[in-house]
Amino acid sequence: MHSTPPISLGIDFGGTSVKIAAVRGAELLGDIVRIPTRDYPQPDDLLGAICDAVARMREQHPGLAAIGIGVPGAVDFDRGVTYNLTNVPGWSNVPLRDRISSRTGLPTVLENDANCAAYAEFKCGAARGFRNVVVVTLGTGVGGGLILNGDLYRGSQYAAGEIGQVSVDYRGVDGPYGNFGALERYIGNQQIAELGARRLREAGREVADDNCSPESLAQAAAAGDEVAQGVWDEVAVLLGTALTSIVYLLNPDAIVIGGGVAHAGDVLFAPLKERMRSMLSFEFYEALRILPAEFGNTAGIIGGAALAAETAGF
Repeated sequence: MHSTPPISLGIDFGGTSVKIAAVRGAELLGDIVRIPTRDYPQPDDLLGAICDAVARMREQHPGLAAIGIGVPGAVDFDRGVTYNLTNVPGWSNVPLRDRISSRTGLPTVLENDANCAAYAEFKCGAARGFRNVVVVTLGTGVGGGLILNGDLYRGSQYAAGEIGQVSVDYRGVDGPYGNFGALERYIGNQQIAELGARRLREAGREVADDNCSPESLAQAAAAGDEVAQGVWDEVAVLLGTALTSIVYLLNPDAIVIGGGVAHAGDVLFAPLKERMRSMLSFEFYEALRILPAEFGNTAGIIGGAALAAETAGF
């Protein structure tokens, strides 16, 4: 057993950039290296750039033990293969884990990025100490990850935790897979901005780019704007409805909510808790913790590194 946590490399593979950092526990060691994804249209070229960056980081941190990669899309965890990467063309059925491992000589883990973020909160963030946790990320879409009995739960096709596809209205907006009323069709960044614009117009107010973004609506609500507060109340009803069903299904210790939309803070969390309190039995609600995430944009890096260290046996 290590007296101090090993140093692992976390790689967060995004549509805009690949972010890489050395991690010990929850601490990033040095700056994050960013590789612009679109500068490398071919997978082999981008793989080469990633491996070059890994080699440079190993010179800075000779004790690097393992690599954890989080990608925005479905993966085959056991085989280490990407099914597809959201917003990154050309990455279908790529054996990314083995290609990175063979080029670097380091044990490597490939995981969905939302699962990496969930694992970061579980191991060293808001959910540390809990064994059953639902982690939700609210941003452009709605993502999630599940920790059940102390383990990351992936499901039969390694795709569990897609909370954004939970229906909040079976007669609602058509989802991308034919599932009507999918949560993320209502409370993604764009959808919240559109809702805010509608409510402002209904109130006879001017609509501009700087007053209906989720950030602007949160600031207005915190300052007492009743229209903005009403928007967040509507968001809380939709999110609370989905999470209440999940609580009845999984009976978690805690729900951790992160992502850009969660930065709204109390204007979201207060009506969300009230909504869930009204829909859950006393025993379920009193034992439940609804918590803001501790990590922001570094969650995927930290979680990927933690998964890598654990899978490698450290």
